[in-house]
Amino acid sequence: MRPRPPHELLDPLCLDPLFIASPELDRWARETFINPKAKLRNKDHEHLQQAEIGWLWTNVSYSRQMMSVVGYAEIPRPPQGVGKWLKARFEYQLWAWFQRKLDFLITLYAPYADEADSITFCAVIEHELYHCGQARDEYDCPKFKKSGGPVFAIKGHDFEEHIGVVRRYGINASAGRGKELFAAAKKRPLIGRARVNGVCGTCAVKL
Repeated sequence: MRPRPPHELLDPLCLDPLFIASPELDRWARETFINPKAKLRNKDHEHLQQAEIGWLWTNVSYSRQMMSVVGYAEIPRPPQGVGKWLKARFEYQLWAWFQRKLDFLITLYAPYADEADSITFCAVIEHELYHCGQARDEYDCPKFKKSGGPVFAIKGHDFEEHIGVVRRYGINASAGRGKELFAAAKKRPLIGRARVNGVCGTCAVKL
């Protein structure tokens, strides 16, 4: 069974902004997508076996580009230029939530996640996990620390192109990995069809 948001985050009468840490989400994501024997294992997430990922539910609505943000992946760092106390307060809050140093922090909008069907929920989770990438060197090879562990980074999209360019000039004119996306789209989905009626906050920030 997939984790569900706490009831207090779904109460329409609750006007307080809430963020609640979810170790259940971390266990579920690993048992479903990341671990070697995961039920829906995705080798693209293999590097995350060594990652410390914190998960948060929130009831705070957030929209960009006229769409609701349903998920946001980040490397948790205090904003640049803040004073020593603000930096310490930021780190204290993370420690209070997770009691460990994080490589990534993923926040999910609880009301959307609660209403989403199981396949859509999986698609949202994997979308955010795909942003939790391993850094690449100048030869496009995965980067590792001296200790042997992966160097983590926020990963952008594989495909970046305007629909109008493809419509006017064809898929061969698309930038990035457009042809691969088109080929994948023609195949039957490996897990199932999902419809995500929202936007990823990580993507929106990059745009």
